[in-house]
Amino acid sequence: MPFANKPLSGLKVIELGTLIAGPFASRICGEFGAEVIKIESPDGGDPLRKWRKLYEGTSLWWFVQARNKKSLTLNLKHPDGLAILKKLLGEADILIENFRPGVLEKLGLGWETLHALNPKLVMVRLSGFGQTGPMKDQPGFGAVGESMGGLRYITGFEDRPPVRTGISIGDSIAALWGVIGALMALRHREVNGGLGQVVDVALYEAIFAMMESMVPEFDVFGFIRERTGNIMPGITPSSIHTSADGKHVQIGANGDAIFKRFMLIIGREDLANDPALASNDGRDSRRDELYGVIDRWVNSLPLQTVLDLLNQAEVPASRIFSAEDMFNDPQYLAREMFLHAKLPDGKPFKMPGIVPKLSETPGTSEWVGPQLGEHNAQVLHDLGYDEKQIARLREDGAI
Repeated sequence: MPFANKPLSGLKVIELGTLIAGPFASRICGEFGAEVIKIESPDGGDPLRKWRKLYEGTSLWWFVQARNKKSLTLNLKHPDGLAILKKLLGEADILIENFRPGVLEKLGLGWETLHALNPKLVMVRLSGFGQTGPMKDQPGFGAVGESMGGLRYITGFEDRPPVRTGISIGDSIAALWGVIGALMALRHREVNGGLGQVVDVALYEAIFAMMESMVPEFDVFGFIRERTGNIMPGITPSSIHTSADGKHVQIGANGDAIFKRFMLIIGREDLANDPALASNDGRDSRRDELYGVIDRWVNSLPLQTVLDLLNQAEVPASRIFSAEDMFNDPQYLAREMFLHAKLPDGKPFKMPGIVPKLSETPGTSEWVGPQLGEHNAQVLHDLGYDEKQIARLREDGAI
Protein backbone atom coordinates (compact mmCIF):
# COMPACT_ATOMS: atom_id res chain seq x y z
CA MET A 1 0.00 0.00 0.00
CA PRO A 2 1.44 3.44 -0.90
CA PHE A 3 2.42 5.61 2.05
CA ALA A 4 -0.20 8.19 0.99
CA ASN A 5 -2.99 5.77 1.89
CA LYS A 6 -1.81 5.07 5.42
CA PRO A 7 -3.14 6.69 8.59
CA LEU A 8 0.11 8.52 9.46
CA SER A 9 0.95 9.59 5.91
CA GLY A 10 2.15 13.17 5.72
CA LEU A 11 3.84 13.06 9.12
CA LYS A 12 7.59 13.49 9.37
CA VAL A 13 9.31 11.75 12.29
CA ILE A 14 12.93 12.32 13.25
CA GLU A 15 14.52 9.54 15.30
CA LEU A 16 17.46 10.33 17.55
CA GLY A 17 18.88 7.59 19.70
CA THR A 18 19.81 3.96 19.46
CA LEU A 19 18.86 0.37 20.23
CA ILE A 20 15.34 -0.38 21.36
CA ALA A 21 12.82 2.00 22.94
CA GLY A 22 13.05 5.02 20.63
CA PRO A 23 13.69 3.00 17.46
CA PHE A 24 10.73 0.70 18.18
CA ALA A 25 8.45 3.70 18.64
CA SER A 26 9.51 5.19 15.31
CA ARG A 27 9.25 1.78 13.63
CA ILE A 28 5.54 1.73 14.49
CA CYS A 29 5.14 5.21 13.00
CA GLY A 30 6.90 4.12 9.82
CA GLU A 31 4.78 1.01 9.42
CA PHE A 32 1.68 3.19 9.28
CA GLY A 33 2.88 5.76 6.79
CA ALA A 34 5.02 8.35 8.55
CA GLU A 35 8.27 9.38 6.92
CA VAL A 36 10.87 8.32 9.47
CA ILE A 37 14.38 9.73 9.19
CA LYS A 38 16.78 7.94 11.51
CA ILE A 39 19.80 10.00 12.48
CA GLU A 40 22.91 7.84 12.93
CA SER A 41 26.51 8.50 13.76
CA PRO A 42 28.77 8.19 10.69
CA ASP A 43 31.03 6.05 12.86
CA GLY A 44 29.15 2.74 12.79
CA GLY A 45 25.59 3.92 13.32
CA ASP A 46 23.14 2.33 15.70
CA PRO A 47 24.79 -0.43 17.79
CA LEU A 48 21.68 -2.53 17.14
CA ARG A 49 23.22 -3.23 13.73
CA LYS A 50 25.56 -5.63 15.57
CA TRP A 51 23.18 -7.16 18.14
CA ARG A 52 22.11 -10.79 18.41
CA LYS A 53 22.30 -12.96 15.26
CA LEU A 54 24.27 -11.37 12.42
CA TYR A 55 23.84 -12.06 8.73
CA GLU A 56 26.79 -10.99 6.59
CA GLY A 57 27.86 -8.71 9.43
CA THR A 58 24.49 -7.05 10.14
CA SER A 59 21.91 -7.95 12.76
CA LEU A 60 18.76 -9.63 11.49
CA TRP A 61 16.96 -7.62 14.17
CA TRP A 62 18.17 -4.44 12.47
CA PHE A 63 16.42 -5.32 9.22
CA VAL A 64 13.14 -5.50 11.16
CA GLN A 65 13.60 -2.67 13.67
CA ALA A 66 14.63 -0.18 11.00
CA ARG A 67 12.20 -1.16 8.24
CA ASN A 68 10.60 1.75 6.41
CA LYS A 69 13.20 4.14 7.85
CA LYS A 70 15.62 6.42 6.03
CA SER A 71 19.16 6.37 7.37
CA LEU A 72 20.90 9.75 7.50
CA THR A 73 24.37 9.98 9.01
CA LEU A 74 25.11 13.19 10.91
CA ASN A 75 28.04 14.13 13.11
CA LEU A 76 26.23 16.16 15.76
CA LYS A 77 29.54 17.43 17.13
CA HIS A 78 30.13 19.18 13.81
CA PRO A 79 28.35 22.53 13.37
CA ASP A 80 27.20 21.63 9.85
CA GLY A 81 25.81 18.30 11.05
CA LEU A 82 23.94 20.09 13.79
CA ALA A 83 22.64 22.66 11.31
CA ILE A 84 21.20 19.89 9.12
CA LEU A 85 19.42 18.38 12.10
CA LYS A 86 17.91 21.76 12.98
CA LYS A 87 16.62 22.10 9.43
CA LEU A 88 14.95 18.71 9.69
CA LEU A 89 13.44 19.51 13.07
CA GLY A 90 12.17 22.83 11.77
CA GLU A 91 9.76 20.97 9.47
CA ALA A 92 9.18 17.78 11.48
CA ASP A 93 6.01 16.74 13.27
CA ILE A 94 7.56 14.39 15.85
CA LEU A 95 11.00 14.00 17.36
CA ILE A 96 11.63 10.67 19.11
CA GLU A 97 14.76 10.55 21.25
CA ASN A 98 16.06 8.21 23.91
CA PHE A 99 19.28 9.86 25.02
CA ARG A 100 20.07 10.31 28.68
CA PRO A 101 18.45 13.56 29.89
CA GLY A 102 20.72 16.51 29.25
CA VAL A 103 22.47 15.20 26.13
CA LEU A 104 20.32 17.20 23.71
CA GLU A 105 20.57 20.26 25.94
CA LYS A 106 24.37 20.08 25.69
CA LEU A 107 23.97 20.13 21.91
CA GLY A 108 21.82 23.25 22.15
CA LEU A 109 18.67 21.27 21.34
CA GLY A 110 16.68 21.55 24.55
CA TRP A 111 12.90 21.76 24.47
CA GLU A 112 12.77 25.55 24.70
CA THR A 113 15.07 25.87 21.68
CA LEU A 114 13.18 23.29 19.63
CA HIS A 115 9.77 24.70 20.57
CA ALA A 116 10.89 28.15 19.42
CA LEU A 117 12.27 26.64 16.22
CA ASN A 118 9.08 24.68 15.49
CA PRO A 119 6.10 25.40 17.78
CA LYS A 120 4.17 22.46 16.31
CA LEU A 121 6.84 19.87 17.10
CA VAL A 122 5.92 16.99 19.41
CA MET A 123 8.98 15.75 21.30
CA VAL A 124 8.86 12.17 22.60
CA ARG A 125 11.53 11.68 25.26
CA LEU A 126 12.23 8.11 26.38
CA SER A 127 14.69 7.65 29.22
CA GLY A 128 15.40 5.44 32.21
CA PHE A 129 13.90 7.70 34.87
CA GLY A 130 12.21 10.58 33.04
CA GLN A 131 13.22 14.20 32.61
CA THR A 132 12.72 15.18 36.26
CA GLY A 133 13.40 13.77 39.71
CA PRO A 134 16.62 12.95 41.58
CA MET A 135 17.49 10.02 39.28
CA LYS A 136 16.94 11.75 35.94
CA ASP A 137 20.65 11.96 35.12
CA GLN A 138 21.38 8.30 35.80
CA PRO A 139 21.65 5.76 32.97
CA GLY A 140 18.82 3.26 32.88
CA PHE A 141 18.24 0.48 30.37
CA GLY A 142 15.05 -1.54 30.06
CA ALA A 143 16.30 -4.15 32.53
CA VAL A 144 16.69 -1.42 35.15
CA GLY A 145 13.20 -0.14 34.39
CA GLU A 146 11.77 -3.65 34.76
CA SER A 147 13.51 -3.96 38.12
CA MET A 148 12.49 -0.59 39.53
CA GLY A 149 9.01 -0.75 38.00
CA GLY A 150 8.15 -3.93 39.92
CA LEU A 151 8.08 -6.55 37.16
CA ARG A 152 11.28 -8.38 38.10
CA TYR A 153 10.22 -8.65 41.75
CA ILE A 154 7.22 -10.84 40.88
CA THR A 155 8.77 -12.80 37.99
CA GLY A 156 10.08 -16.28 38.76
CA PHE A 157 9.72 -18.80 41.57
CA GLU A 158 9.61 -17.90 45.25
CA ASP A 159 12.66 -19.98 46.18
CA ARG A 160 14.91 -18.55 43.47
CA PRO A 161 16.22 -15.10 42.47
CA PRO A 162 14.05 -12.96 40.17
CA VAL A 163 14.31 -13.72 36.46
CA ARG A 164 13.81 -11.69 33.33
CA THR A 165 11.61 -12.28 30.35
CA GLY A 166 13.45 -13.38 27.23
CA ILE A 167 12.94 -10.07 25.42
CA SER A 168 13.50 -6.38 26.14
CA ILE A 169 9.92 -5.98 27.30
CA GLY A 170 10.59 -2.79 29.29
CA ASP A 171 11.91 -0.92 26.27
CA SER A 172 9.09 -2.14 24.05
CA ILE A 173 6.34 -1.17 26.50
CA ALA A 174 7.95 2.27 26.93
CA ALA A 175 7.94 2.64 23.14
CA LEU A 176 4.21 1.88 23.01
CA TRP A 177 3.52 4.52 25.67
CA GLY A 178 5.63 6.93 23.63
CA VAL A 179 3.60 6.34 20.47
CA ILE A 180 0.33 6.65 22.38
CA GLY A 181 1.52 9.92 23.88
CA ALA A 182 2.67 11.26 20.51
CA LEU A 183 -0.68 10.50 18.89
CA MET A 184 -2.53 12.18 21.77
CA ALA A 185 -0.30 15.25 21.41
CA LEU A 186 -0.97 15.31 17.67
CA ARG A 187 -4.70 15.05 18.34
CA HIS A 188 -4.46 18.06 20.65
CA ARG A 189 -2.45 19.97 18.07
CA GLU A 190 -4.65 19.21 15.10
CA VAL A 191 -8.13 19.16 16.64
CA ASN A 192 -7.83 21.60 19.52
CA GLY A 193 -5.50 24.01 17.75
CA GLY A 194 -2.81 23.49 20.35
CA LEU A 195 0.95 23.64 20.07
CA GLY A 196 3.50 20.88 20.26
CA GLN A 197 4.48 19.46 23.63
CA VAL A 198 6.85 17.04 25.36
CA VAL A 199 5.85 13.41 25.86
CA ASP A 200 8.00 12.27 28.80
CA VAL A 201 8.22 8.48 29.19
CA ALA A 202 10.37 6.85 31.88
CA LEU A 203 11.20 3.17 31.42
CA TYR A 204 10.44 2.32 35.04
CA GLU A 205 7.09 4.14 34.87
CA ALA A 206 6.17 2.34 31.67
CA ILE A 207 6.44 -0.93 33.61
CA PHE A 208 4.93 0.48 36.81
CA ALA A 209 1.81 1.45 34.85
CA MET A 210 1.29 -2.22 33.93
CA MET A 211 1.39 -3.55 37.49
CA GLU A 212 -2.37 -3.97 37.85
CA SER A 213 -3.59 -3.77 41.48
CA MET A 214 -0.17 -3.68 43.13
CA VAL A 215 -0.51 -0.14 44.53
CA PRO A 216 -3.95 -0.32 46.18
CA GLU A 217 -3.27 -3.84 47.48
CA PHE A 218 -0.22 -2.59 49.35
CA ASP A 219 -1.82 0.68 50.43
CA VAL A 220 -5.03 -0.86 51.75
CA PHE A 221 -3.86 -4.26 52.98
CA GLY A 222 -0.08 -3.94 53.23
CA PHE A 223 0.03 -6.86 50.80
CA ILE A 224 3.19 -7.34 48.71
CA ARG A 225 2.82 -9.61 45.72
CA GLU A 226 5.66 -12.12 45.55
CA ARG A 227 7.05 -14.48 42.92
CA THR A 228 4.65 -17.37 42.38
CA GLY A 229 6.06 -19.26 39.41
CA ASN A 230 3.48 -20.37 36.86
CA ILE A 231 0.37 -19.42 38.80
CA MET A 232 -1.28 -16.09 39.57
CA PRO A 233 -2.72 -16.03 43.10
CA GLY A 234 -6.14 -14.46 43.07
CA ILE A 235 -6.83 -15.67 39.52
CA THR A 236 -7.61 -19.40 39.59
CA PRO A 237 -7.12 -21.64 37.72
CA SER A 238 -4.59 -20.19 35.30
CA SER A 239 -1.30 -22.00 34.97
CA ILE A 240 1.05 -24.13 32.87
CA HIS A 241 0.83 -27.92 33.03
CA THR A 242 2.86 -30.79 31.54
CA SER A 243 1.30 -33.47 29.35
CA ALA A 244 2.06 -37.20 29.19
CA ASP A 245 4.39 -36.63 26.24
CA GLY A 246 6.42 -34.04 28.14
CA LYS A 247 4.99 -30.95 26.45
CA HIS A 248 3.58 -27.87 28.12
CA VAL A 249 0.15 -26.25 27.93
CA GLN A 250 -1.19 -22.99 29.32
CA ILE A 251 -4.76 -23.27 30.57
CA GLY A 252 -6.77 -20.21 31.55
CA ALA A 253 -10.02 -21.41 33.12
CA ASN A 254 -10.50 -18.61 35.64
CA GLY A 255 -13.85 -17.45 34.25
CA ASP A 256 -16.82 -18.79 36.21
CA ALA A 257 -18.63 -20.45 33.29
CA ILE A 258 -15.33 -21.57 31.75
CA PHE A 259 -14.29 -23.27 34.97
CA LYS A 260 -17.52 -25.25 35.08
CA ARG A 261 -17.09 -26.44 31.47
CA PHE A 262 -13.48 -27.36 32.24
CA MET A 263 -14.40 -29.50 35.21
CA LEU A 264 -17.14 -31.24 33.23
CA ILE A 265 -14.81 -32.13 30.33
CA ILE A 266 -12.28 -33.70 32.71
CA GLY A 267 -15.01 -35.71 34.45
CA ARG A 268 -15.17 -33.77 37.71
CA GLU A 269 -18.88 -33.01 37.97
CA ASP A 270 -18.46 -32.67 41.74
CA LEU A 271 -16.14 -29.70 41.31
CA ALA A 272 -18.16 -28.25 38.45
CA ASN A 273 -21.27 -28.15 40.64
CA ASP A 274 -19.62 -27.22 43.93
CA PRO A 275 -21.16 -23.85 44.95
CA ALA A 276 -17.99 -22.95 46.83
CA LEU A 277 -16.11 -22.96 43.50
CA ALA A 278 -18.65 -20.96 41.53
CA SER A 279 -16.67 -17.73 41.85
CA ASN A 280 -12.99 -16.85 41.68
CA ASP A 281 -12.47 -16.13 45.37
CA GLY A 282 -13.72 -19.59 46.33
CA ARG A 283 -11.54 -21.27 43.71
CA ASP A 284 -8.50 -19.32 44.78
CA SER A 285 -8.93 -20.44 48.39
CA ARG A 286 -8.63 -24.04 47.14
CA ARG A 287 -6.08 -23.46 44.39
CA ASP A 288 -3.62 -26.15 45.55
CA GLU A 289 -6.39 -28.75 45.37
CA LEU A 290 -7.54 -27.56 41.93
CA TYR A 291 -4.06 -27.40 40.46
CA GLY A 292 -3.41 -30.92 41.69
CA VAL A 293 -6.54 -32.15 39.90
CA ILE A 294 -5.58 -30.35 36.69
CA ASP A 295 -1.94 -31.49 36.83
CA ARG A 296 -2.99 -35.13 37.13
CA TRP A 297 -5.48 -34.87 34.27
CA VAL A 298 -3.06 -33.14 31.86
CA ASN A 299 -0.24 -35.50 32.83
CA SER A 300 -2.37 -38.51 31.88
CA LEU A 301 -2.88 -37.47 28.24
CA PRO A 302 -0.76 -36.43 25.24
CA LEU A 303 -0.74 -32.71 24.47
CA GLN A 304 -2.89 -32.87 21.35
CA THR A 305 -5.62 -34.78 23.16
CA VAL A 306 -5.59 -32.21 25.94
CA LEU A 307 -5.90 -29.37 23.43
CA ASP A 308 -8.68 -31.11 21.50
CA LEU A 309 -10.75 -31.67 24.64
CA LEU A 310 -10.22 -28.13 25.89
CA ASN A 311 -11.18 -26.68 22.53
CA GLN A 312 -14.28 -28.86 22.54
CA ALA A 313 -15.24 -27.42 25.93
CA GLU A 314 -14.30 -23.87 24.83
CA VAL A 315 -11.65 -23.53 27.52
CA PRO A 316 -8.84 -21.08 26.62
CA ALA A 317 -5.63 -23.03 26.20
CA SER A 318 -2.47 -23.10 24.15
CA ARG A 319 0.70 -25.10 23.77
CA ILE A 320 3.82 -23.09 24.58
CA PHE A 321 4.89 -21.96 21.12
CA SER A 322 8.46 -21.84 19.87
CA ALA A 323 9.41 -19.95 16.72
CA GLU A 324 9.23 -23.26 14.86
CA ASP A 325 5.66 -23.81 16.06
CA MET A 326 4.65 -20.35 14.90
CA PHE A 327 6.05 -20.81 11.40
CA ASN A 328 3.69 -23.72 10.77
CA ASP A 329 0.64 -22.54 12.65
CA PRO A 330 -2.51 -21.93 10.56
CA GLN A 331 -3.64 -19.02 12.74
CA TYR A 332 -0.35 -17.18 12.27
CA LEU A 333 -0.44 -17.85 8.54
CA ALA A 334 -4.07 -16.81 8.11
CA ARG A 335 -3.36 -13.52 9.89
CA GLU A 336 -0.28 -12.82 7.72
CA MET A 337 2.02 -12.67 10.70
CA PHE A 338 5.04 -13.44 8.54
CA LEU A 339 6.04 -10.94 5.89
CA HIS A 340 8.25 -12.03 3.01
CA ALA A 341 11.24 -9.81 2.37
CA LYS A 342 14.77 -9.95 1.01
CA LEU A 343 18.10 -9.33 2.64
CA PRO A 344 20.55 -7.00 0.84
CA ASP A 345 22.13 -9.91 -1.05
CA GLY A 346 18.73 -11.07 -2.31
CA LYS A 347 18.27 -13.92 0.15
CA PRO A 348 14.57 -14.26 1.06
CA PHE A 349 13.63 -14.15 4.73
CA LYS A 350 10.58 -13.68 6.90
CA MET A 351 9.84 -10.77 9.22
CA PRO A 352 7.10 -10.40 11.84
CA GLY A 353 3.85 -8.98 10.52
CA ILE A 354 2.33 -5.61 11.32
CA VAL A 355 0.36 -5.02 14.53
CA PRO A 356 -2.34 -3.78 14.90
CA LYS A 357 -4.40 -4.66 11.84
CA LEU A 358 -6.41 -1.73 10.47
CA SER A 359 -9.24 -2.72 8.15
CA GLU A 360 -9.03 0.29 5.82
CA THR A 361 -5.49 1.60 6.21
CA PRO A 362 -3.25 -1.34 7.19
CA GLY A 363 0.44 -0.94 7.86
CA THR A 364 3.10 -2.43 5.61
CA SER A 365 6.82 -2.94 5.29
CA GLU A 366 8.09 -1.14 2.19
CA TRP A 367 11.79 -1.88 2.70
CA VAL A 368 14.03 -3.49 5.29
CA GLY A 369 16.49 -1.73 7.57
CA PRO A 370 18.78 0.35 5.34
CA GLN A 371 22.52 0.50 5.01
CA LEU A 372 24.27 3.17 7.05
CA GLY A 373 23.73 6.53 5.35
CA GLU A 374 21.76 4.95 2.52
CA HIS A 375 19.43 7.95 2.28
CA ASN A 376 21.96 10.75 2.79
CA ALA A 377 21.71 12.09 -0.75
CA GLN A 378 17.92 11.87 -0.90
CA VAL A 379 17.29 13.59 2.43
CA LEU A 380 19.89 16.29 1.85
CA HIS A 381 18.62 17.00 -1.66
CA ASP A 382 15.14 17.44 -0.18
CA LEU A 383 16.65 20.03 2.18
CA GLY A 384 18.14 21.93 -0.74
CA TYR A 385 21.73 20.70 -0.72
CA ASP A 386 23.36 20.06 -4.11
CA GLU A 387 25.95 17.42 -4.98
CA LYS A 388 28.93 19.70 -4.35
CA GLN A 389 27.61 20.74 -0.96
CA ILE A 390 26.98 17.13 0.00
CA ALA A 391 30.49 16.15 -1.09
CA ARG A 392 31.94 18.94 1.02
CA LEU A 393 29.88 17.89 4.03
CA ARG A 394 31.26 14.39 3.65
CA GLU A 395 34.85 15.62 3.30
CA ASP A 396 34.47 17.84 6.36
CA GLY A 397 33.18 14.96 8.47
CA ALA A 398 29.71 16.44 8.98
CA ILE A 399 27.87 13.42 7.51
